[in-house]
Amino acid sequence: MAYKDYYQILGVDKTASQQEIKKAYKRLARKHHPDVNPNDKTAEGKFKAINEAYQVIGKVENRKKYDQLGEHWQHAGAQNQSGTQRGQSQHQYSGGASEADFAEFFESVFGQQTGTSGGRYGFGGSATRFKGEDIQAELNLLLTDVVMTHKRTLSVNGKNIRISIPAGVENGQRIKLKGFGGKGVNGGPDGDLYVRFKINNNTAFRREKNHLYKTFELDLYTAVLGGEVLVDTLDGQVKLKVPAGTQNNSQVKLKGKGFPLYKKDQEKGDLYINYVVKIPKDLSAQEIDLFKQLKALS
Repeated sequence: MAYKDYYQILGVDKTASQQEIKKAYKRLARKHHPDVNPNDKTAEGKFKAINEAYQVIGKVENRKKYDQLGEHWQHAGAQNQSGTQRGQSQHQYSGGASEADFAEFFESVFGQQTGTSGGRYGFGGSATRFKGEDIQAELNLLLTDVVMTHKRTLSVNGKNIRISIPAGVENGQRIKLKGFGGKGVNGGPDGDLYVRFKINNNTAFRREKNHLYKTFELDLYTAVLGGEVLVDTLDGQVKLKVPAGTQNNSQVKLKGKGFPLYKKDQEKGDLYINYVVKIPKDLSAQEIDLFKQLKALS
């Protein structure tokens, strides 16, 4: 038997862990399975090679023999096995997985098989059901778009999908829409659609989870003497009373005026207003004189 570099076939290093080998096998088997590539004449050959490689280096004992003996790995210990036939089939290896074992493993990876006769591709079933491909999509929204739950049409691979956008969704958050991905193969389940949200802040507020923060410039006279100001919120303007002697960087909390909780339109966080006292510039001579008088009085 000519030497085959099974590590190269699976695209892994010789130092790869068994978990890494298994992961590489899953990815390549799904990619090159003939049922998924009906128009690719090379798919069956590639799939069989991947299958063969996994049955060897995917098993710890077989891998040890293969690493030590290369193409002669199957004959390790043959002198102690009287009566053992050397003419075994291509996919039955000494100490390797049986057809039934491999079919069971393959079923756990790709789904229930619909037949058990033949072993057309080097494993049990001739018509394996595959879950459809999962699809990743990104949806750009404005911050004001996610203040309330609403419907939105998303175009994926030329197909329009009507989805519900939950209130309070966050930037970078991803949701799963089961069954909205690629079509299943041989009656397998459809894949899933994963939508990642990119939220662009089109407001004057800074958002942290379900709380909002806003800076408000307060004139010196209102800060000193007190008064009333109008402050913007997501629900419109509200009137606030400013106590006399309000200090720079003072903070006021407006309970329930923040951002909605995820999927809860009516439950909101708080809005925090930070006062920044604005010092007047370009004072007239009379104003400067009045300030001097105030300084003298203090």
